[in-house]
Amino acid sequence: MNSRYKSQSAAMPMAHSLPDVVTDAVDTTAPVLGAGGRTISEAIVTRLVATFDGACILGAGVAALQWRGATIDWRLEVLVVLLGTVLGLNFLHLAGAHRFAQFAHLDSSLGRMLLGWLGTLFVLFLAALFIEPINAADGSWIAAWFAGSITLLGAGRIFLRRRMQRWAQEGRLGERIAVVGAGPVAQHLLRDLNGTSATSNLRVVGVYDDEAGNLPHRCMGHDILGRVDDLVNDVRRHGIDTVIVALPLGADRQLVETLNKLALVPVDVRLCPDVFGLRLGAVSVSHIGGHTFLNAIDRPLRDWRWIAKGIEDRLIAAGIVTLISPLLLAIAILIKLDSPGPVFFRQKRYGFNNRLIEVWKFRTMYHEKSDANAEQLTRRGDPRITRFGAFLRRTSLDELPQFLNVLRGDMSVVGPRPHATAAKAGTLLYQEAVKYYDARHRVKPGITGWAQVNGWRGETDTVEQIRKRVEHDLYYIEHWSIGFDLRIIFRTAFGGFTGRNAF
Repeated sequence: MNSRYKSQSAAMPMAHSLPDVVTDAVDTTAPVLGAGGRTISEAIVTRLVATFDGACILGAGVAALQWRGATIDWRLEVLVVLLGTVLGLNFLHLAGAHRFAQFAHLDSSLGRMLLGWLGTLFVLFLAALFIEPINAADGSWIAAWFAGSITLLGAGRIFLRRRMQRWAQEGRLGERIAVVGAGPVAQHLLRDLNGTSATSNLRVVGVYDDEAGNLPHRCMGHDILGRVDDLVNDVRRHGIDTVIVALPLGADRQLVETLNKLALVPVDVRLCPDVFGLRLGAVSVSHIGGHTFLNAIDRPLRDWRWIAKGIEDRLIAAGIVTLISPLLLAIAILIKLDSPGPVFFRQKRYGFNNRLIEVWKFRTMYHEKSDANAEQLTRRGDPRITRFGAFLRRTSLDELPQFLNVLRGDMSVVGPRPHATAAKAGTLLYQEAVKYYDARHRVKPGITGWAQVNGWRGETDTVEQIRKRVEHDLYYIEHWSIGFDLRIIFRTAFGGFTGRNAF
């Protein structure tokens, strides 16, 4: 198992010294737990805006050249447009036109955009004086380029501001932060965050502490919402982005237990350092609200990695469904001929962040013997399985309808296999058999996975079998890349998902 998930003995509750825990009169933003939708990523928005700006500048330049037609030197002027696009992106960046914080302010956004583009044209003008004097024809198409670019860039800023207003109304703007701890370290942190909340995109949704039952209802103006276990549930339900652990770092056992619990959910975990933090050696850090935090746990897929994984899934699933549609129809007909009942079997399973999803498969059992909760796992020679169903299971063709789950966004092509809610290893539920089993749900489940291509599929008679699956799943999550996915898909296509354990 990954060392991050190693078992630790339960830590004794820590009695905080709380002389300053009071219900401050700070008028903080109301808790945003329950706010709908994923938080808008600053990194993604700023890069998309920069890409849009480059496309606008390049497109307006090409359109201006087309307008002038044969009256210009195409070789030179195309070079000028390409150079202007590169310079434009750099000058817009230097002018602050790609800062996320100013996108919501139309006057500032338009002003910085105009400043950056004027600086670009000025540099191009100086460069042209040394390369070749600008004549009247050059001036006319450059003026058209300037006007076209300003129009497109300005329209983009206006559209973005409206989108940001909508995101703000939906509660999706700003990073949702939860703080663990209500002692002196957390109080100092929350006091500083309160002072920067008006000028930053941070929203503290609440405070969590294992001593919550013995504490006041609020800490530095923020609600104390429960224990760390409650925080784990709130991350799953409400999409908290970052958890800052503001406990005394010298309390090793409590800190380790807290981190092990937070490792089960897809959330960034940062440590607020005290004196003990100086002994941790070389660690990466994050800067949030003007403070420096130690990176303890990262979400497996965030920002562009999340988008890249989603694009990969949709493209591969759409292509495969298109190619195998005749096969899907043939299988459906044979299922109906083999035994009475529906073509598809639907089952509730755990998906991303422990949410229940409905997984589609071709029906392989007699309809009256179907086990929707998988309370009894299939075994070799299982009498519930139809003749054609046995073939589908051996070849894994019964899994093909799950590409529809991928297109719906419930699953990925590659990821930890989703398990039924009542699945067991011997007599134990999977969650009971493997302490950190839920950590595999930090990414979307997949049709195939690293565990499956390494032979860990089929029945789970022993706890060791499910532990090996989880071990491979966690390895995949920690080492994800598009190349790794393609490797697993290749091995699956050539028999990695079949074999002696497939029945």
